[in-house]
This record gives sequence, C-alpha cells and structure tokens, in this order.
Amino acid sequence: MSSILLSPPVTNLRTVSDTKRAFYNHHSRPINSLYRRVVEELMVEMHLLSVNVDFVYNSLYALGVVTSFDRFMVGYEPEQDKVSIFSAICQAVGGDPQKYRQDVETLKADLSGLSLSDLNTQLGNAKTTGGDSLQGKLHTVANQASAKYTRLMAVGLYTLFEIVDVSSLDDKDKREELLKTAAELLALPADKVDKDLEMYRSNLDKMAQAQEVMKDILEAERKKREQRAQAKAGASAEPEKTTESADTPESSDTTEA
Repeated sequence: MSSILLSPPVTNLRTVSDTKRAFYNHHSRPINSLYRRVVEELMVEMHLLSVNVDFVYNSLYALGVVTSFDRFMVGYEPEQDKVSIFSAICQAVGGDPQKYRQDVETLKADLSGLSLSDLNTQLGNAKTTGGDSLQGKLHTVANQASAKYTRLMAVGLYTLFEIVDVSSLDDKDKREELLKTAAELLALPADKVDKDLEMYRSNLDKMAQAQEVMKDILEAERKKREQRAQAKAGASAEPEKTTESADTPESSDTTEA
C-alpha cells in the first residue's frame, strides 16, 4: 500500500510576528524603553484574543483595554505619541481605535450620575434584563458565558466601580466581596477576576514607582546638561589672555648742555 503524505492545513491566521510588524508599520517611532513591555504585552494579549474563535468583543472589554493603556502609559513622552501608539495597537490586531474610544465614552456616559446602589441593581438584573444603555451592555456580557474570558474584562469591571464610587474599593475585604459578586452576576470566573485584579493593582503600583525613578533620573540628567551648558558659556565668555606689549616709545633721558 502506498502511503499518502498529508500537508498541514493552510491557515491565514495572523501570527504574533505579523501583528508586531503591522504595529511598527503604523507607528514607526521607537517606544520609550520604560513602556515598551506595557505596549507589547497589551498588543500580544489583544492579538491572542483576536485570533481566538471563542472571543467576543463587548463594551466591558473595550473599557479594560482603554483603561489599561491610559493608566500604564501615564507620563509617556512625547505625550502626542500616545494617540499613535494606541491606534497602532488596535489596527495591528484588526480593530478600530475610534470604536474602542467611542464605546468607552458611551459607557462612561451611561455610568454618569449612578450611585453604587444603582450599579449593583443593574448588575443584579444583568442576566434577565436588557436595554439600550448600561443595562443592555451588562446583559450582553452576562449572556456570553461561553465566550473567552480575558483579564481585560476584569479591569473593565473594576473600572465600573472606580467611575461610580472609587471609595467602594478602598477596603480590601469589601472590595473583594463586591467584585466577586459582580463577576458572578456577569458570568465571569470570580477566582480569575480576583487574581487578575490583584495583579493589576500590583502592576500599577510598580509602574508608578518606576515612573518616579525615571522622573528622578531625567531630572538629574537635565540638571547636568544645564550645568555643562553654563560651564561652556562661562568659558567662552572669558577674555582671551594675551600678553600685552608696550606700544609707547622708550623715552631717552638726555640732559641738554
């Protein structure tokens, strides 16, 4: 019997390398070294989700993406590059940066004026009640139980409470109970949400510390440059030291007879 060699199936899925290459096609400027890991990790995570057949985009995910980018990119210089970087990340994974931003602004508008009690009520009704505003968005998430979970959804959930009542997150025990209940109401894996958010808060603290260190380094370098410039300016301002020769003729002491 002759054996038939089967070729592996051809796939057109983007690879991580394809996505990174697309990113740098959209944003050609180098990434500040302190923030390079932030950009690449977010991009790779979004890439892996974009090629996962079980992943479903929703407003909570969009809020997590935008919040993560904005929080971890605080202090980035040059400031104007942040718009280009975010746009390049979204486009590299086949997304629309304007849709992300618009969906987040709409969600924030839905949350405007809500109390913590209002938010908890809508979360409690998420499984059964739809609508056009926040309730409808929560209903969509709660009924996507089979969809791929991502830590960015956990960040989005956390941000909901930050927007409505940031003080509700101050106490660790109350925060964990609040988020655990909310995760369960939205059919999200509560244990994973808890772990992901602890990591998120920890990474925010570490990034803030690294930014302070970088700020001190840059300030020290700025002062050194100023000192060198002042020293150079002072040196060029000094008059040239030249040996002066006597220009007046020698006088002869002759006595007339």
